[in-house]
Parts: sequence; structure tokens; C-alpha cells
Amino acid sequence: MASEPGLSRVGLSRRVCGKLNWRSANGKLKEMSCRVALLKLERGGAIELGALKNPAPQVKKRGVCEEPSRPEPIERRLTELGRVELIRVASADSKASRLWNKWMERYHYLGRGPLCGAQMRYLIRSQEGKYLGALAFSAAAWRVAARDQWIGWSDGARQNNLAQVVCNSRFLILPWVKVKNLASHVLALSSKRLRGDWQERYGYAPVLLETFVESGRFKGSSYRAANWLWVGQSVGRGRQDRTRSVSVPQKDVYVYALSRNAREVLCRAEPSAEPQPKRPIKVDDWAKQEFGGARLNDERLSKRLLTVARDFYNRPQANIPEACQSRAKTRAAYRFFDHAKTTMDELLEPHYEATIERISQEPIVLVAQDTTSLNYSTHPATVGLGPISTQPKGVVGLLVHDSMAFNLAGTPLGLIDVQCWARDPKQFHKKQFRHQRPIEQKESQKWLDGFQKVAQARQRCPNTTLVSVGDREADIYELFHLALNDPSGAHLLVRAEHNRQLAEEQGLLWEQIAVEPVAGIQILSVPRQAKRAARQAHLEVRFKRVKLKPPQRKAALGEIEITAIVAQETQAPEGVEPIEWVLLTTLAVNHFAQATEKLGWYAKRWGIEVYHRTLKSGCQIEERQLGSADRIEACLAIDMVVAWRIFHLTKLGRETPDVPCTVFFEDTQWKALYCFVKQQPTPPQQPPTLREATRMMASLGGFLGRQSDREPGTKSLWIGIQRLDDIAATWKFMALHFAPHLLSPPVSRNPGYG
Repeated sequence: MASEPGLSRVGLSRRVCGKLNWRSANGKLKEMSCRVALLKLERGGAIELGALKNPAPQVKKRGVCEEPSRPEPIERRLTELGRVELIRVASADSKASRLWNKWMERYHYLGRGPLCGAQMRYLIRSQEGKYLGALAFSAAAWRVAARDQWIGWSDGARQNNLAQVVCNSRFLILPWVKVKNLASHVLALSSKRLRGDWQERYGYAPVLLETFVESGRFKGSSYRAANWLWVGQSVGRGRQDRTRSVSVPQKDVYVYALSRNAREVLCRAEPSAEPQPKRPIKVDDWAKQEFGGARLNDERLSKRLLTVARDFYNRPQANIPEACQSRAKTRAAYRFFDHAKTTMDELLEPHYEATIERISQEPIVLVAQDTTSLNYSTHPATVGLGPISTQPKGVVGLLVHDSMAFNLAGTPLGLIDVQCWARDPKQFHKKQFRHQRPIEQKESQKWLDGFQKVAQARQRCPNTTLVSVGDREADIYELFHLALNDPSGAHLLVRAEHNRQLAEEQGLLWEQIAVEPVAGIQILSVPRQAKRAARQAHLEVRFKRVKLKPPQRKAALGEIEITAIVAQETQAPEGVEPIEWVLLTTLAVNHFAQATEKLGWYAKRWGIEVYHRTLKSGCQIEERQLGSADRIEACLAIDMVVAWRIFHLTKLGRETPDVPCTVFFEDTQWKALYCFVKQQPTPPQQPPTLREATRMMASLGGFLGRQSDREPGTKSLWIGIQRLDDIAATWKFMALHFAPHLLSPPVSRNPGYG
């Protein structure tokens, strides 16, 4: 402030938040919290803020929305009322907000507020369009003895996790509405709706609801009917009455858990309410980098996770007993997978965090989504599997839909989302009724959930452009609608499957773009696949901004405006099906160079296919015999990170070939590798480059390294990794007993590469 006298308090708070990377879970700067902290520092004499430069003007009182006519009484059964919906109040200046304020001020004994902290307001409306009431959720009370005793958390856990408790601070059924069971029905609707809305607005999902019912006025019957739990009474003082000088009526305290393990989550000592983008963890062990932050609440489980991850990586193709190398470690691994806390989500959470950190260091990141099936028909005794073929009694297994982040060089940065499920055999024929069901009840919802994870990553990495990339299965109208209305600014790039209707009676999408003039010719390298040789494809490129008409059953979503890009191969070899891509994107495309750029981005989606091959063939995940789907999912979480690391090494050796190999290899590994491959008794003083070490390790897996050969692929690397583990162990033993001078301290490394 001394160097910049003109800096306002708002500007100062933004500067401080930027320097400290002080952000909420949705990626926004916590300016208000910073200003409160600055004021406390000034009052304590630590700093002098000076006079306000721009005092806040007097805010005019917002107008009140008058009711159009005298409301008629609504007296009927709940089933006769039809579908009841919650209307989310978005803008403070909207009609919905003025109605909410008016009704609360007039009919609720506490008035309209102000509400405390983070908040969400709703209006309640019937299927006929008539308003039935209103409710609101806001920040939880700081201390409530009855609630705190029920949760069982410590002061530290309460301070860290209080944001995950949300208070139902207002609930009003309008006095002319007399519908039995309506209140409990609305509470049930709101408990299902709130987590998603809160996640969208604030970047995290609450796990517990609370409310306070003044026992002298109400019995709390609607809360009990909605399965809220009475946990005790308040002591009779207000939120700000720290001196206990004001007596207020005692209130009954009710809670409602939004997740099964709500109390366990809230009792965690480490911060989890508002996760922040993490700085790189300076570790010399990749397993700690990707799994070290797993919140398993048991040090033994955390250590076992790292041990299993290292064992699986050292022998990626081995079964569990062979990978663990001892009976005790094998039994411990099976107990680990059988533990209730070792779920897929918990095990992958630290890897997601490490991926977000890698994403934040890139200007543009492509997130490829895809689905693969895992076949466990050879293990019929496994519990919890479902059909994965076209026949209800055919092949059984699990379905996995994952989202892998890639930089523009094609290097995989890690996973940001994994969804795993088994189909219910009893609902196998539900596909024929898919048009009658909302998308939330279809498997297609996986694409929307995956995109929302991309949007959350975009909020936490504001300097990175994130693009969700999908194949033809992702051509879903709801997905385009979600992406175009996404406040985070994440983008979508999808290959079209449907020849959609254009708005304003302009015909069909593909026919309309086909008549557009050719913008240019793009030459694309098509990799070898099966018996088809690699080739250079010449593509005619066209593009146009179009407005799509919604399908008949989705008319409420409205029209959407999107860019279409068409690429058609003109000189395909005989017997080869020519390439023809129709891409739809929310990205701007104004000239030929931008169109070809998007084509190149979509071509990198092939990386997730390579990753799935690495997972199945390299890590042999379909050979795991664990007895239940839950144990397989826990094992799959580790295998997926191991497969990513193998794939990551393959690409990293090409992207940064000249960095020292110590960014990826441990000291013992590269020395043993060099001595074995070069047939020399002593390693060099300086470690080889990453490219040299990668090619040496691939040579253990059959890579010849001839002049005409390309860089090694994942298959030769996963075989080489498995051989290297035994070679390194032997070299270390021999050096320890006969040449201890070779075991020098590890060379310092840059953890950002590994």
C-alpha cells in the first residue's frame, strides 16, 4: 500500500488473494474473507488501511413484486396436486427473488433475513404453475452442542468441515395452501436437489443438513415425516450472543445426513470442506505423489496403499501374489481391498488432486472421456457383476467411464474422474423404454457427470483452457446444453452421431454443411491399426456456425448455437474406408487454421484408447480374482494409476527427452539399468537423459531401437518395467555387499516431471 497509494481495499484484497492463491472450492478469489481478515489486522494494530477511497453508496431498497390477484385457496390431496418442483432463485433482482422476499417478510415469523454466509433459495411451485411456498438454506451455526455431540467431531474437525453442514434457515408453506404431507414432500425434494445445486454454485457438496424448530410454535412433524433426526435442543441464545446476555426461545435441533458416511467425513481432522488447488508435493516417490493424500483415517492403511501401488507398478503384468512377492504382503493386500474405507473414490482422490496440479501448469488441456468394459466371465463366483454384452445371460463384468487429461503434446496428465458400475440384470431390457425416461436415469448421464468434473477443474485452474472431448456416443443434446450454460467456461468437442434438425426450417445438419465451400485441405497422420498400414490422409475441411433444433421430447431445452466442422478424406487407398468426421464444438472457429486445430485436438482422443489397452493388457486388470465387485473397484483404482504412469512415461520421454532420467527413475533403478544394458560394472557419474533411459528400459521388453523404429510404446515399457524391478534388486544387493561406493545419494530431481 505504501508503494501504490491509489490501491483500493478491493484491489488490495484481490492482490492478496492472488498472491496466496486464496480461493474457494469453485476457484473464485475469497475477496470478502480477505477484507474481513484485513480489518481484523487493522484493529489489532498490525497494519493501517487508511480511509476508504470509495465509500459504498446507499443502496436503494428493491421494489416489491406485487401479486397479480388475490390468491385462491389450494385445498386438495398431494396426489391431486401433480408434480411439485423447486424453482431456484438465481439473481437478487429477479422476480423470483422479489416474491421470495415478500412472502418471507409477510408470512414467516423470522422475516426474510439476512441469511448468513453461503446460501441457496427456492420457490415451491405446483404443476399448474401456482406458487405454494418458499425455503432457503444457508451457512450452519458455529456451535450447537446437540448437533456437535451427535456428530462427535473435535474443535479442529468442526472448524475445518463446518462448511459441509448447511442449515435449512427458512421454510414456508403459504397460508392459503392446505395440502396434507406437502411440507415433508418438499423437504424430501430439497434434500435430493441441494447437493447438486450447492456443488454447482460453491464447488463442493454438503454432507449434512440442520434446522432449528421453535418448539413453542411448531411440533416439527414435517421434518420427522421426512426422516430428519431430532438430536436435542439449543441452549437458548442467538448466533451472535457470545455473552449470553439475550434470552431467546429454545429450539429443537434436527439433522439430515445427505451421505451415508456424513459423520465420518465431518470428523476428519484435515481440511476437506473447501479444497484448494495444491502446490506440487516435493517427494521422491511417485506413489506418495499420487496416493499420499488418501484420507483413510488409518496410518496402516495409508502405508499399505503405497506398498501395494509400488508392487503393482514394479510387476504390472503379475497377479497379486506374484506382485507382492511374499505370503504376508499378499494377505495384507487382500485385507486392504476388503476394507470398508478403501473405496475407489477415496483411493483416487489424491491422484485427482495431483492431476489438477499438472493441469494448472498447461495453457490448454484436452480431457478425453470414454467407456470401456471389464470382462470377468472367467470368474463366475465374483459377486456384484452385471451383463456387459447384448445378451442378458452373456458376458458379465463391470463398466468403467473415465476422463483422462492430455496436454497438446499428447502426454497424459492423469485422471480427473472415474465412474464404475455393474448393470442390473433385472433391468436389462430397459433400453427399449429409454425415450420415456429422463437422462438422469440413463447411462448417458455419465457424459454429463464427466463434463461437470471438467468444469470443476476449470474453476480451479482459471488460467487453463479445458476442452472435454468425446466420440459419437457423446452426441447428446443435454450435454451441449450443459456446456453452453456452464459458468466455468469449459468447452466441448464431440464427434457427431445424429444428423440433427436445424432451427428455422433450414434442413438437416450434415446436408447443410456439405454445401459449404471447402476452407482448405488438412493432411492428417493416421496410425497403423491391425492390418491397416499407417498413412497420410488428405481431408477437405468445411465449417459453419449452426443453430440446432431440440428433439421433440426435449423441447424445453430450447435451441442451441454451435460450430460444426466437417473433414472428408478425398484420396483414400483402395479397400480402406475414407475418414469422415463431423465435429460439434462450443469453441470459436472463424478460419481454416482454427478448424484444423480442432481436428488435431480430436485426433488426440485416441490416447484414451491406448490407455485402456495399457490397463487391460499391461496391468491385467481383467485377471484379478477378488471375489466381489467392491474389491475389484479398489484394486482397479490402483491399477488405473499404474497404467497412467506407464503411459505417462511413454509420452514424457518424447516430450522432454533431454531432461535427466532422475525425474522418473530412482537412483538404484537407472544405475542398474545402465549397467545391465551396457554390460558395464560401474554406472556413469551423470545419469542418462530420460529418452536414453526409456529406450534402455524398453529394450528389456523387446524394443530393438533400430534407426527406422519409432519411439517405444507402452507394451515394451510395461514388460521392461517388470524386468527392471528384478535387475535393480539384484544390482542393489551386489553393490551393498561388494561396492557400497556405488550407492551414492540420489540425484536431486524435479517432481513436476514425474
